[in-house]
Amino acid sequence: QVQLVESGGGLVQAGGSLRLACAASGRSFSSYGMGWFRQAPGKERGIVAALSWTGDSTYYADSVKGRFTISRDNAENMVYLQMNRLKPEDTAVYYCAAGYGLGIRNSRHDYEYWGQGTQVTVSS
Repeated sequence: QVQLVESGGGLVQAGGSLRLACAASGRSFSSYGMGWFRQAPGKERGIVAALSWTGDSTYYADSVKGRFTISRDNAENMVYLQMNRLKPEDTAVYYCAAGYGLGIRNSRHDYEYWGQGTQVTVSS
């Protein structure tokens, strides 16, 4: 069992930066592949970035490549999403997700555990 709690969301102007954090509780955190997803009003929840359980593979949605960076600190049971050069279209609720033994997975159906989400709003 893994519990995930996101933090770091907020209101930022276009061009600004935010760093989302996901605190994980439970054993064997380092064995979990991690993902960040987002869901805007009226849209489906979609992948933003993913990090394999080995930590050596990453995936980014085309819309965030070059702007967002996913990382993890296994010693602290934390996963981060650094978001730079934010755009109004990045506005959404951002969710952290975990899946045991996952490599790179960009489908939400592959992830077992989810956080409650954190709101990110980018003003123009």
